[in-house]
Amino acid sequence: MIFAQLLLMLVVILIAAEVFTNALEHLGEKLKISEGVTGSLFAAIGTALPETMVPLLAIFAGTTDTRVNEEIGVGAILGAPLMLSTLSLCMMSASVLRKRGWQGRLTPEHTGLRRDLNFFLAAFSLAAVALFVPHDTPLFRALLAFGMVLIYFVYILLTLRASAHLVKDGHGTAAEGRMMLCKLGLPENMLIILVQLALGLLLLVGGAKGFINGVDEAAKLLAISPLLLSLLIIPIATELPEKVNSILWIRRRKDTLAFGNITGAMVFQGTLLPAIGVMLTPWVPQREVLSGIVITLLAASWLRYISSREQLKVWHLALNGALYATYLGIALA
Repeated sequence: MIFAQLLLMLVVILIAAEVFTNALEHLGEKLKISEGVTGSLFAAIGTALPETMVPLLAIFAGTTDTRVNEEIGVGAILGAPLMLSTLSLCMMSASVLRKRGWQGRLTPEHTGLRRDLNFFLAAFSLAAVALFVPHDTPLFRALLAFGMVLIYFVYILLTLRASAHLVKDGHGTAAEGRMMLCKLGLPENMLIILVQLALGLLLLVGGAKGFINGVDEAAKLLAISPLLLSLLIIPIATELPEKVNSILWIRRRKDTLAFGNITGAMVFQGTLLPAIGVMLTPWVPQREVLSGIVITLLAASWLRYISSREQLKVWHLALNGALYATYLGIALA
């Protein structure tokens, strides 16, 4: 029964991703904004809602066991960037392996990609530093948390500022085909675009929530600890919207949207959520937590290095998948 629920929710997420990406492309085209803004801000924030809710609900409205709540919160906060920077990127590149080959080029807009990664690395490094700041120095921890929040707002401003120039350079968002709701006879206007966008987002959140419940039940059968559950199991479900959206876009050769959806979500989840974790959870360097942060920083740094050379190829992201396998080995040892 649990596995039937997981399969059903996966189908819901796949359908929702099609509805959501279709509406988002038309929204970006209507607003005349770049693919970078559409992917890194609109898509990233929208599809990050499921995994954003998990740590917040765990910390503020979880079980009666405070320790369990804190473990789930910390694991979910750190598990999302870990999954995005490693397995999600690897799966995205693997989805075009047959068409492009191991040496096939991946062609996102590199200035936006580097901007996303620069901001993520800066903020997540602060989160790593905070692990070693004692709780009896709350002011220093608060300054680190404030720094992470500030980094995200600066990131938004710079991303929006770059949009106009990118559109002029040919990186404007272009929709493929008609909107799905318009095929039913509805007019294509801003209201209908927003309705389809909301419909896709509701399906994404609902599907991810149902998937999380199924994964939670499966994890209980396997007797997995709350921290390990939130670091390894929950992100597989909550990151499905990003994975599916990016796979759909990269298979259509919309590489900027595909990468922006993942790296933009990394910035969102590597700034605001760790800031909450630093202030409201123990946030200490346990083995699973510290190794997760190190692996995430290594994966993001590798992508940043390759993108600086503007020679990104399919096989490069296989190394991100290998880093995820390395983390599994460390966490399960």
